[in-house]
Amino acid sequence: MKEALFYELIRGEKIKCNLCRHRCVIYPDKTGVCGVRLNSNSKLYTLVYGKLIAVNVDPIEKKPLYHFFPGSLSFSIATIGCNFSCPNCQNYTISQYKLKGKEDLSIVPGENYAPNEIVSLSLRHNCKTIAYTYTEPTIFYEFAFDTAKIAYSKNIKNIFVTNGYITPEALKELSLYLDAANVDLKSFRKDFYQKYPKAKLEGVLDTLKLMKRFGIWIEVTTLLIPTLNDRKEELKDIARFIKNELGEETPWHISRFYPAYEMTYLPPTSSDKLMEAREIGLEEGLRYVYTGNVPGLEGENTYCWNCKKLIIRRYGYSLSTYKIKDGKCEHCGAKIDGIGF
Repeated sequence: MKEALFYELIRGEKIKCNLCRHRCVIYPDKTGVCGVRLNSNSKLYTLVYGKLIAVNVDPIEKKPLYHFFPGSLSFSIATIGCNFSCPNCQNYTISQYKLKGKEDLSIVPGENYAPNEIVSLSLRHNCKTIAYTYTEPTIFYEFAFDTAKIAYSKNIKNIFVTNGYITPEALKELSLYLDAANVDLKSFRKDFYQKYPKAKLEGVLDTLKLMKRFGIWIEVTTLLIPTLNDRKEELKDIARFIKNELGEETPWHISRFYPAYEMTYLPPTSSDKLMEAREIGLEEGLRYVYTGNVPGLEGENTYCWNCKKLIIRRYGYSLSTYKIKDGKCEHCGAKIDGIGF
């Protein structure tokens, strides 16, 4: 075990964890909502430091990040655990794996890695970035932070693929080394967040605005779930928030829902609904709106915000056409928003 960051001892032996916005009050020998942070002998410990359940080399487009070193590789890692409990989670076998207390410490799943090993492997595989992904990276913050510091010194960029529920104090410290983030904005309705991930919408919106203030490159993803968050007015609200608070240059990814975990009773999102949502984003003034999880749609491609011509053609995670030179559209010379073009 490794002692955790961001906690305080309160009311005797209880501990308040200040890593994510749940700010769990944890009783002795118990864990918080995430299931991987333990109150033991009046100290808080992370149970997953270096215990990686997933280690892969991915295209950056899989995160998805389309405006951050497009076409490059990202070394992707995760531990078990999550601070949300989404009933549609595609990675529920690892995200919803909960450790209940001391008796479980000997069976924490994953293989042991040190931060410098992750950086060395990233270099060996010619990855420009390290992505903390698959599960919620906030819950393995200590390992991500130590790895990110070393990566930063080696000119490897760091990426969080996150639900955006990190506390301001934890984000502020991480922002010294965090270059980009794809943040799930699951809905723009408070009741959706209360019912499904069991969180507060305001916390996610606040994180997004803080990331923007800290200079982190942001891309936003909304998984479009039929009947739950796909109404036109809600999609307009999301698009307006992105434009007004994060900037018209912020990419918005609208992804197809597939039935999974505890939400197998709903159908997959239709292609027509995805394309309709994309049009809403463009009509509201966003420069780059993408459709995801359906290879072959027009919404996979990047178009110049100025002349509207195709500048990156994609199919799935592969790039073919690439009409950007020195960060500018080859057709009209307009600067294309993002990093690493």
